[in-house]
Amino acid sequence: MTKPLYTFDDIQNLEFPPVIVYAVPVMVALTIVEWFLRRREYIHELEEAAQALGFLTDYAPTFANSGYNPIRYTQRRNAYAEEMKAYIADHAGQSRAEKHNYDIKDGLAAAGVGVGNLISTALVKAATFGIILFFYNLTPLYIPTTWWSFVLCFVVVDFCRYWAHRVSHEQRFWWATHVTHHSSEQYNFTVSFRLSWTQHIKVIFFIPAALLGFDPFVFFICMQIGVLYQFWIHTELIDRMWAPIEFVFVTPSHHRVHHATEEKYLDKNYGSSLIIWDRLFGTFCPEQETPNYGILKPVNSYNPIKLVFHEHVDMFRDMNTYRHPRAWWRIWFGGPGLTLDKEKHYGFYKYKDGIVPSASESQKEKKVGQETPGNVVV
Repeated sequence: MTKPLYTFDDIQNLEFPPVIVYAVPVMVALTIVEWFLRRREYIHELEEAAQALGFLTDYAPTFANSGYNPIRYTQRRNAYAEEMKAYIADHAGQSRAEKHNYDIKDGLAAAGVGVGNLISTALVKAATFGIILFFYNLTPLYIPTTWWSFVLCFVVVDFCRYWAHRVSHEQRFWWATHVTHHSSEQYNFTVSFRLSWTQHIKVIFFIPAALLGFDPFVFFICMQIGVLYQFWIHTELIDRMWAPIEFVFVTPSHHRVHHATEEKYLDKNYGSSLIIWDRLFGTFCPEQETPNYGILKPVNSYNPIKLVFHEHVDMFRDMNTYRHPRAWWRIWFGGPGLTLDKEKHYGFYKYKDGIVPSASESQKEKKVGQETPGNVVV
């Protein structure tokens, strides 16, 4: 079969079905349903904690005693929750129910990041299409468009996504394009909207799929399906699933581990749709208890711009501290938690012949009041 070659205009004229656009109303609806269920669970746990401390819940608001008015019911329910929180705080400190509290501001921040991601995607669409198209036309290989080519392409793309994801946790340059997704201390559907505006440069990780000769139409459809798959796994409402599904596919249980801050959970479960890659490459960890979520250095902001670019800013600050190409290389491509000792590793360029003096010699040369560079976490 003769391999068809495409120009960029040809790809544009194919009119890819906007799978993600079609899915947006469903995703928004599910997010609202999740908020309602999480809110109900939160109030229920508050009631349990408050009752155990002697709080009377006989007058709890219901839809019926609120005159079947949904607005009035919601207002009374919120006031009731605040009253129980205050009671618990006075008698026992913070309730464990707070772990289930749905942070609306956090959700709105995620929505802001998501909108920015849609805009950035549209702006760089030509570049990402062009890169994949260039390598597709370059390779002599070709896989015809059939039902099995979609299945095979999905597996190959997911394999590429595993490594793109893993490298994004192991090298700081790539971590800066991904940390936005992990910055929330909540775990719900809105977290799936937290996609960095700079993540599109990771298209280079998918060049191998293009070089295998998958038709660009097949490739981009599989990419969209892979992105959509990751929406439903960002929830605490779904517990562990049927064992065969848990063995092959990424589930909410697996991905909760990935977003955790506990040491045993760090850098685990990189899979996007298939968990088999983690099992094969030794990065799998089952969920043992409900994790705490977020990043080790919290951002503490609802500002979408800060959520997206805070790590980029920190990187350049560290580059200004370590003004040497060798240091810059390690800052960019070392681990996100790398610790650099300014004297030990990067002081050599200011010493004669590049030789760092011994500790005793260095002490003799110090003057009173001279600043001693220490360890800086970058």
